[in-house]
Amino acid sequence: MTRQTIDIAFCFLHQKMQVYLHSSISRQRDDIEVAVAEYVEQMDRELYLTLADGVNDFLLTHSRFEQDMTNALSRLEQMLSPSR
Repeated sequence: MTRQTIDIAFCFLHQKMQVYLHSSISRQRDDIEVAVAEYVEQMDRELYLTLADGVNDFLLTHSRFEQDMTNALSRLEQMLSPSR
């Protein structure tokens, strides 16, 4: 896992989270969940497992999506902090 991999994940998830939080259109929010699920499929496995921290279907469960995104972004920020 490289800093670039972490940075890309942070940028992608941060952008998706901002739209998700400010959208009142359920279809748009669903589309964001699908986009994140597709990203997770090709994401660096080591990074994904680190972010998931043992949580099954991390970022892939509708009922937990916002919480998972918040946790992922928090962890990514921590991973980037010492280098920024």
